[in-house]
Amino acid sequence: MKRWLANSLQRKLSLLLLIAVVLPLIATGVVSYRIASSLTEEKEKQSGMNMLRQMGDRLDFMVRDVESMSVFIIGEKDIQQYLDNERADITLFANNIGFLTNLVFSKPYISNVTITPTSDFPVLSNTTIVHSGLTKQLEERQELMAGRTKGWTSLYENQTSADGLKRVVSLVRPIRSLSKFQMLGVLSISLDEAEMRKIIKGSGWEKTGFVMIVDENDRILSGDSADWLNRSLYERLPHAGPLIGDEGVFTYTAENKQENTVLYHKLTQPDWKLVGVIPTGVYTSQNRFVLTVTAVAIGIALLLSIALVLWFIRWVTRPLAGLAVKMKDINPDEPLPAFEVKSSDEVGLLLHSYNKLGDRIERLKDQVQQNEAKKKEADILALQAQINPHFLYNTLSSIHWMALMNKDQRIAGMVGALSDFLRFSLNKGEEFCSVQQEASHAQNYVTIMSIRFQDKFDTEFYIDPDLNGKPMLKLLLQPLIENCIMHGLQKKKEKGHLYVYGERHGDTMTFVVEDTGVGIGEEKLREVRRNLNAASGTSSLEPGRSGFGLRNVHQRLQLHYGADTGLTIESESGIGTRFSFAIPIREELI
Repeated sequence: MKRWLANSLQRKLSLLLLIAVVLPLIATGVVSYRIASSLTEEKEKQSGMNMLRQMGDRLDFMVRDVESMSVFIIGEKDIQQYLDNERADITLFANNIGFLTNLVFSKPYISNVTITPTSDFPVLSNTTIVHSGLTKQLEERQELMAGRTKGWTSLYENQTSADGLKRVVSLVRPIRSLSKFQMLGVLSISLDEAEMRKIIKGSGWEKTGFVMIVDENDRILSGDSADWLNRSLYERLPHAGPLIGDEGVFTYTAENKQENTVLYHKLTQPDWKLVGVIPTGVYTSQNRFVLTVTAVAIGIALLLSIALVLWFIRWVTRPLAGLAVKMKDINPDEPLPAFEVKSSDEVGLLLHSYNKLGDRIERLKDQVQQNEAKKKEADILALQAQINPHFLYNTLSSIHWMALMNKDQRIAGMVGALSDFLRFSLNKGEEFCSVQQEASHAQNYVTIMSIRFQDKFDTEFYIDPDLNGKPMLKLLLQPLIENCIMHGLQKKKEKGHLYVYGERHGDTMTFVVEDTGVGIGEEKLREVRRNLNAASGTSSLEPGRSGFGLRNVHQRLQLHYGADTGLTIESESGIGTRFSFAIPIREELI
């Protein structure tokens, strides 16, 4: 396969462009299908949630109506008077029965309204109650029975003479005297579960799934099947998570492995929730249609793309193939032949550039030959230039031995130090040396300067012995020592001191050159520090002038050790100056 591709630019471009076209098309199809599927699912969920909200609004209306009716009944004058009398009043009893009957007549969702006095007065009700499960509900919830608060019961059965057996859920609240605020009785208003079920069936949800109304204890108050009434929600939806918040959506897998989408919506009051279940098959069937349409569209686009790509590649590569045939027999040892340019398109520009390249190669060949000749001439001149330093070393060595023979130790020491100083500065042109060599070079310089400026300063050197073999950049200490002597100690009237330290701190070694000279003024110190960081060529400093050596040391440190290193200057007028720098420890010299 690799060989087949390597032998043809047309095949490479065809494969590359086909991949570049086919992969995005397939990826676009996959992404489009997923987006469409997600939108279909989201739309179904949003539609389901809207239906739950509409059902919730109708249930909220019924609940609020019951709440308002309870307040109205409690405040009714005849009700208060009947319950607050010392003896039962038959007239008030009859009036109140008629009042409750008229009140309930236009509200089919209310099964019955019952007022139970705390005294032994007859119970007020819009219908005759044959059997009621309310008593058991109140026994289970002592706070309702004691009349301390209002609340809604769970689902229970209620049998009346008018409607027969019905399942109801009741609002129970205490009735207190409006004047004495003492307990007079208990009011219960029952909602018919059948009417709540009508709201659920009227939504049309049963075509796709089912809806349930659950109370605050997650017990089913109403739904699509009477078999599940008054049972826990988690019996019908085992392993479903808790219904947290006012609304929510989650995926639930039933025991038969069927996936469902569960939506829930909380009513304004009481703490009931509408729970709707939609099988995922409802919208996956729509997704299959979307998948089919997407696959057909992508397939047609792929066929068209492949045909266009192959035609385009053949059209583009035909002139290049002709050019390759012509260039195949070119002799590399001869000058590149020029080609006639017949077109102004990319191929024509390529031939034109090829002709220019041939001319450029010929010129470069001539230039390389000239450079080789100049290099040999420079090597000869460099060899000749080495004669002068050797002559200087030999001459200084002769003066050194003559001084020793004449027993002039000071001249011998100064000449010997100068010879070593020049040999280290000029020999081989190497940039790095050991710490010991750098320190020796600095000591030779101090020896020369101490003879030159007699009795002007004392010197103290301390270099950590562990650092002697470590490599460092050459000629860093001598310019700092020179600055201390020439600009600090020489200008001081009394005798000064010069200190040179080298210590190890973890993975770095720190060098300090310090003097007790005249120091640097504050304004001058700021100027010196500015010149340290001056770009090359931007400063007015010249070699030999104050500050040039310091900037040279600072820039060499940053060039070889990084921008985090550099020279630090501290000084106080009349006290002295302190130069320091820290560099990383590298491998020892071999």
